[in-house]
Amino acid sequence: MKTYALPIRYGVATSGSLIAYFLLLSLFGLHTNVFYSLFNGVITGFGIYEAIKAFRMQTGNGFGYGSGFMAGMVTGGVATAVFTVFFALYSTEINAEFLPALSTVFFEDFQNFEGIVFLTVAIMGLATTLVLTLAFMQLLKPSASPRKKA
Repeated sequence: MKTYALPIRYGVATSGSLIAYFLLLSLFGLHTNVFYSLFNGVITGFGIYEAIKAFRMQTGNGFGYGSGFMAGMVTGGVATAVFTVFFALYSTEINAEFLPALSTVFFEDFQNFEGIVFLTVAIMGLATTLVLTLAFMQLLKPSASPRKKA
């Protein structure tokens, strides 16, 4: 469990940033425009990158590709899970008019729209997590052979 503590903390911090960004957009009435959700990838990417980097510093010589990949996936998974739960609570309990407003922007039919939106949020978060973790591990992975200094 101790190996997961750092990625979980970064995941919670990342989800807090995602929630803060969403609430900031909602203050200006921009949260129904899905194009602003593209910045969620930047927020998630920053959180995953920093988590892998901190995990590499913490583990030192014990850092490998698998452990770094795990750190990124746990960070993104926690961030996605927490944000999806918040999103579901926000759209059903806090602002019940959010999903109908979102559906009129994109769809004419509101039937079974809630489940589709929640699933889409979760899948987008997990897909972003996987792609960014793979990309950042290429930057932060330990080299296969030590480099010679010139």
